[in-house]
Amino acid sequence: MNIELYISQLLYRYQCVTVPGFGAFLTEIQSAQLIESSHSFFPPKKMISFNAHLKNNDGLLANHIAQAEKTSYEYAVSAIQYEVFNWKKALQENGLFSIKNVGNFSLNADKNLIFTPYDQTNYLTNSFGLSAFVSPVVKREIFEQKIEALEENIEESEVIEFIPERRRTSAYLKYAAVFVLGLGLAGAVGYPVYQQQIANETIIVEKSVQKQVQNKIQEATFFIENPVPAVTLTVKEEKMSYHIMAGAFRDERNAQKKFEQLSSQGYKARRIPQNKHGLFPVLYGSYATFAEAKKVSQEIQNTENPDAWVLIESL
Repeated sequence: MNIELYISQLLYRYQCVTVPGFGAFLTEIQSAQLIESSHSFFPPKKMISFNAHLKNNDGLLANHIAQAEKTSYEYAVSAIQYEVFNWKKALQENGLFSIKNVGNFSLNADKNLIFTPYDQTNYLTNSFGLSAFVSPVVKREIFEQKIEALEENIEESEVIEFIPERRRTSAYLKYAAVFVLGLGLAGAVGYPVYQQQIANETIIVEKSVQKQVQNKIQEATFFIENPVPAVTLTVKEEKMSYHIMAGAFRDERNAQKKFEQLSSQGYKARRIPQNKHGLFPVLYGSYATFAEAKKVSQEIQNTENPDAWVLIESL
């Protein structure tokens, strides 16, 4: 089984993809870049690095392969182990090998593992469709020379003097001014009379409205014909899709015994129905996020059960 494709798929979705027994690929977002010397622009991207010390199985890669290949988790773990064996063999024989669309591995003079990421693939989904490009140099010298030439021409040209033209005012404008003045005087006298008439009518209307409001208040009974129906709130239960597997047993009695043991130790243990392989799984507990499940599983691996792993499934 070729697991390179599945590693590449997970790098789009997660910041850390661990290959059990080999190491972990880590991603970090790099902002958009401008290289002035070459006039090049680069969109934001995910930078990939490798840590050879993170080798514990977190279940992410194996579960993804099991779901994609429609096979068991145990078979996926075996396929990963076989692929890692081939990688290490290639390093011993050739001193290098490549993971498609991820990067190249090689050994230096001190036999230390060196990782060189593949820069042609951008694993940041927010930058989908964006690509690097080179902009031509903007030339400004020609425009500056033209501006200087125009300024010189303006300085050498003669000053143009503008003399305004005098026009005779027609006689009819004088009569129009007298007419407008008469209208203004008439408006100044008639406007206060009009305002007083409006004020008197407003007082009459306000008294009529107040009288009607008082009659309505005296007749009110304060009876609600259509009461508001009761509101029922439904709180959606948080989905627990990440589970820490304690073991799977052929005998249901052993599964029940393990469940009772974990419960007595303070774990929120669970038993899930018999799987397609005829086994009865027992869980340490279920969690809403992968980060929380990963943290607890590492504590369990370091203290009591190194074989504990994270199951990603909606139960």
